[in-house]
Amino acid sequence: MNVTLRIWRQHDRHAAGRMVSYGVESISPDMSFLEMLDVLNEQLTAAGDDPVAFDNDCREGICGMCSLVINGIAHGPEELTASCQLYMRHFTDGDTIDIEPWRSPSFPILRDLIVDRSAFDRIIQAGGYISAPTGAAPDAAAMLVPKKDADRAFDAATCIGCGACVAACPNGSAMLFTGAKATHLGALPQGQLERNSRALAMVNQHDAEGFGGCTEIGECTAVCPVGIPLDMISRLNGDVLSALRDNTT
Repeated sequence: MNVTLRIWRQHDRHAAGRMVSYGVESISPDMSFLEMLDVLNEQLTAAGDDPVAFDNDCREGICGMCSLVINGIAHGPEELTASCQLYMRHFTDGDTIDIEPWRSPSFPILRDLIVDRSAFDRIIQAGGYISAPTGAAPDAAAMLVPKKDADRAFDAATCIGCGACVAACPNGSAMLFTGAKATHLGALPQGQLERNSRALAMVNQHDAEGFGGCTEIGECTAVCPVGIPLDMISRLNGDVLSALRDNTT
């Protein structure tokens, strides 16, 4: 199959960017989307042009690095699918495909399709941990965890931190990410001591990074490649309100 790619090219965060068209021929429908980009970059390199810069690592839908807006949809048209797990058979021979980076002031473009997502790291640093004394690991059965709580924590922990929620949100909010990272600790007995203060610290950092406020439109969950549910945000809001109440009593 042959496709035309319209790709955002930008030399660095200070340069002006633009969409540039490239033709790619003889693509196998069984290629992943990133493998197709590899073919394009081989063509560009052979012609003496700069290859397209894009993030990738595991290519197994786990690491969250493959942050691409494909035809206006974060990670592309397939639900519960990261860009690296999207295959060319989901497109049609002769298609024109637009490829852009995440669009958010809090994710400045570094080059072409690569954005700086270190704002997420700072949200984690603000409270995404459990304070515990060092020493030998406790016995696994020393603190029983109800299955409902364990399942809730595991569901939240599946967040891969890709940032698709931010790219899709009309407000540029990262509350789905923040809610997931706070919930996967706050749902466990070990995380209860700092549950409310953790949520407040992470939301304060979220706001300091310039992310927008959540109005629960739900676009974030629609594009999330691992299906983080919207009620993670509701739980986070509840914990923040509890922290604010505790601080005023």
